[in-house]
Amino acid sequence: MPLNSMTGFARGAGAAVGHTWNLEIKSVNNKGLDVRMRFPSFLDGFDLEAKKIVGQHLTRGSVFVSLSVEAEDNDGAFVVNEDRLKTLLSVAGKYANEDGINPASLDGLLAIKGVVDLTSKELWEDDRKVLEKELKVSLIETLEELKASRADEGARMAEFLEAQMDEIERLKDSVKAMSGDRVIAMNERFKAQLEKLTGTDKPISEERLAQEIAVIAVKADIQEEIDRLESHIDEARTLLKESKPVGRRLDFLCQEFNRETNTLCSKSGDAKLTKVGIDLKTVIDQFREQIQNIE
Repeated sequence: MPLNSMTGFARGAGAAVGHTWNLEIKSVNNKGLDVRMRFPSFLDGFDLEAKKIVGQHLTRGSVFVSLSVEAEDNDGAFVVNEDRLKTLLSVAGKYANEDGINPASLDGLLAIKGVVDLTSKELWEDDRKVLEKELKVSLIETLEELKASRADEGARMAEFLEAQMDEIERLKDSVKAMSGDRVIAMNERFKAQLEKLTGTDKPISEERLAQEIAVIAVKADIQEEIDRLESHIDEARTLLKESKPVGRRLDFLCQEFNRETNTLCSKSGDAKLTKVGIDLKTVIDQFREQIQNIE
């Protein structure tokens, strides 16, 4: 199964007990699961149950669920929110004489969202239960479409992430190839520095030289960082093939990639190795940016 993106969109519709509805669900990336509902007021309480259903299907993302329901016979009533209208009239009167502002009209104020609502006819309890049951079915179907949309986007992202992982591995191999030549170069530099000290009044003892060489060798050794990078690459490739949510684990793994790369750069003492380290950091940052949208 492919990776799942947190970006997706789905739409559903249906009809039951003299009512029709339209349902839209869209999602974007988020660290956790944040579900927001916009449901008709006469279905008060149903949104809580709907939110639980969303949580059973999705684990991460900002999810926006919009549901509109209308009676087929259109025998609902328009209700004016008079408190809101009075507030708008007061504000309009306050700025009525300001230059460049056209006077507010009643029809314009009534057109503002939330001032006038169309209420559905009163539902009998049995009809409400049937309607809510059908809405649950429609919600689940629409969520399945959303998940399919997120999976399609995830599959496209997986190809790009695999290519980036290939580049990270290529750069890691370059570092590995440099490690042997780097030891030889460091020895040569150290010998050259020792030759400069020849003839000094206070020559350095053989024991002290051995200690210094050992310290330099330990500080410059990058084999441990190479081994860890190889381990992280193997784990990342495994996660990219997982069917369950892996976004958080990949994000943590990127931190480990950066930790090893920073250590490589700090140990480099070599322009070529530093350049490869910077290239590694660039690709890792690009990889991490992409996985912020992985569920």
